[in-house]
Amino acid sequence: MRSNTSTELFRYWNTIRGKRDLPRRDEVEPGDIRTLLPNLFILERDRNAGISFRLAGTHVCALFGLELRGRQFGLLWLNAQAAKAQRMAGQVMTHRVPVMLSARGRTADAREIEVEALLLPLASTEGASDRILGALSPLSRPYWLHATSVEGLDVTGMKILDPDRTAVFREEQATEYVPPRAESHGGEGIFGEFRRVRHLRILEGGRRG
Repeated sequence: MRSNTSTELFRYWNTIRGKRDLPRRDEVEPGDIRTLLPNLFILERDRNAGISFRLAGTHVCALFGLELRGRQFGLLWLNAQAAKAQRMAGQVMTHRVPVMLSARGRTADAREIEVEALLLPLASTEGASDRILGALSPLSRPYWLHATSVEGLDVTGMKILDPDRTAVFREEQATEYVPPRAESHGGEGIFGEFRRVRHLRILEGGRRG
């Protein structure tokens, strides 16, 4: 991780979950992570089975020049990546796997900024994985940041942050790189979602205990 926000949030999430797959959302104390809040967001499954913002910090909204509450997560991503990002967030919930996406934010006048998007699953009080605690962190602070809105994000990388939970994806991993002449879009799963991703890594040491 290159962002202090991502590092600190992942450490906090990892601490409160202990030896479990994920923590409950009522265990998250905003006061414990108050300095991170402007760059944080919460996603939830909405009534139409989409993935939408329940809450978004001021810096996240300012990056896009939008109030994000109630909007679809896919809105942040460029072109065909929108639907794929929605499915990715759903996989984070379904498989209870923390994921970090690297991306480039692009403005309407072709400016770019590198960002990290951290997606951490949260459980309801009944134990169902139904929300995501996330962070969106710019990796630099150009003079135009928050004055010129980012139009969308283009994925450049993905990391699975908990090696103990990657077994559910092992069979899908083989489809990540498909030769152009044999390319198929069926049954690709989480690792085939972003065909333009330049790297995919499993970051060791995510699980405590």
